[in-house]
Amino acid sequence: MKVFCSLNKKEVGCFDKNLFFLLEEYLIKSGLASDKDEFCVIKERLVNPPVLSPNEFAEEVIYVILASGFRQKIAKQKFFQIMEFIYSGNDVVPEKLLPIFGNVNKINAICKVWKNKEEYSKQFYNCCDVKSKMQYLETLPHIGNITKNHIARNLGINDVKYDVWIQRLGIAIFGEDGLKEGFPLNEKVKAACDKLFSFIEKETSLPRGYIDVVLWKSCQIGLLEFS
Repeated sequence: MKVFCSLNKKEVGCFDKNLFFLLEEYLIKSGLASDKDEFCVIKERLVNPPVLSPNEFAEEVIYVILASGFRQKIAKQKFFQIMEFIYSGNDVVPEKLLPIFGNVNKINAICKVWKNKEEYSKQFYNCCDVKSKMQYLETLPHIGNITKNHIARNLGINDVKYDVWIQRLGIAIFGEDGLKEGFPLNEKVKAACDKLFSFIEKETSLPRGYIDVVLWKSCQIGLLEFS
């Protein structure tokens, strides 16, 4: 895997728009530009936020439930297996989904989301502003303070998922010495990440939610090094 940049000092200059677009181009050409959806879909949703159907809304929540704490490859595989099972007309009950994915808590949450998809999506879109939408997402089954950001971004809210890779990147560029990534999210780490996103937003004129997903994938597969 090609390393585009090695971060061994606080050097903002290495993150100009040329580097960002180089990373983006590499991910697209390598077939790596996807979360649940292709990066181009995520970007379009951030630029023109859609109103998803209850089924589409539930799919986004279900994927994030699966992805939390699991490698993306596994999460995507299990997600498509579960959705194929559901759309085949089978009963969405834990005892039938557990053979596909054996985590009881997550399967119970997935069943609850699918059963209540009409109400959950209605409540979300009835929220009058981004803050209330974010607060609502955190009330969904098996969704917490960090995973709500993942759903929000995929729904079209221009927000950042403060994954450990993004935290490491923020610390490497803008963080104080001695800061460490982890959860609950340290406010100084969050501030460093936000400063980084503001800088790249200004450089590229892209939404920070899209910048987030490109940088996360770049870190996750080793295009950016931390030393």
